[in-house]
Amino acid sequence: MAKLNPASLAKTIAALALVLVPALAHAQADAAAEVVDSGDTAFVLGSALLALALIVPGIVLYHGGQLRARAFSGVATEMGAITAVVTLLWVIVGYTIAFGTVTSGWLGSGNAWMLITLGNVRGDSAVPEVVFVALQLGFAVLAAGLLTGAWAERGRIGWIVPFVGLWTIMVYAPLAHWIWGSGWLASRLGTIDYGGALVVHASVGISALVITLLLGRRALPAGAASAPALALAGAGMVWVAVLALTAGATLAASDDAGSALINLQVAAAAGALVWLLIDVFARGKADAIGLARGALAGLVAASAAAQAMAPGAAIVAGFAGAVVARIAARLIRAGGIDDAAGVVAVHGFGGLTGALLVAPLIAATLGGSGYAPGMGPVQQAIAQGVAAGVVIAWSAIGTAIAALMVATVVPMRLSEREETEGS
Repeated sequence: MAKLNPASLAKTIAALALVLVPALAHAQADAAAEVVDSGDTAFVLGSALLALALIVPGIVLYHGGQLRARAFSGVATEMGAITAVVTLLWVIVGYTIAFGTVTSGWLGSGNAWMLITLGNVRGDSAVPEVVFVALQLGFAVLAAGLLTGAWAERGRIGWIVPFVGLWTIMVYAPLAHWIWGSGWLASRLGTIDYGGALVVHASVGISALVITLLLGRRALPAGAASAPALALAGAGMVWVAVLALTAGATLAASDDAGSALINLQVAAAAGALVWLLIDVFARGKADAIGLARGALAGLVAASAAAQAMAPGAAIVAGFAGAVVARIAARLIRAGGIDDAAGVVAVHGFGGLTGALLVAPLIAATLGGSGYAPGMGPVQQAIAQGVAAGVVIAWSAIGTAIAALMVATVVPMRLSEREETEGS
């Protein structure tokens, strides 16, 4: 039997150690990179829960309070049904289209179908991906819920529910992937939209415009809002829900989250006051509906650059969003378009305004975070303009296709008798 040489054995062990240590270190680094941070997770989960708790009652009160009293029940039923269908579709297929593994940059892969394959953490964050799913569900429900203002007092619920399901899959989910899911608008052009000015609000506003044109005006002339105070209360709930979602989208209890919160708050305040002042000078009085719309227009406009600008720039964004939205509301009314709840003006034009202002607002000279490597003010402005055009085109075409597809089976609109009798 060969005699074991201690010196040779020591050399062999040392060689194995040199081979294995880097692999072990790499494995430990990978594990460390995917460690969940309980503080960040609690913050994002709390943001998602707060938003989901406020979105449904908030939109019911905000939209219902601007309509005739008999419309409240219909808006509430629609919101409940919309929340249910969007939740199921988001889990089944919506999330994977928007945030599945990036392949071509156009659509996410099917790895997260029915949420069967989720990462321990989302991207380079320290938050479980399942919590990220819940946060993004809040954005999806908000977008779909805001559409209820498009068919106010005249849409048939048998058409509304399947349409919203198709719209979420055909319009919203692809846009979310292109801008938020590392799709082509973000990765190739450098488009910025931190809080949904384009993905949520502009897409909703353009879609609402298409729906309103397809449906036509209400059979009865537009009357005074039935409950302005309730509409203002509902707008306040939506206001807080947007704050929670946008701050939570940072995926960390950090200064970025704080910046998003402060910036959106001051922008909403600026928008509310500007709308009120314009009403006082133009009409000689101010009202709760104007306050609500101004606050949301400012909030929407600031959401695009929420985490990347200084509070002073956020005030400018809120001011601009409210002014543009109010002008748009008057032009829409003058054009005979029945934008009953102000969705087209406030969310559509407010969102587009905020998205197009991103380039100057995030400039380091104005206290912003500055531009990404290889980007400057001109390149950023081009990226925002292209993205705005894409959102307008995709939302308009996708909405028309989805609406007319469902309309071949179920009529879009209530009959004149059902509408005038409030059925």
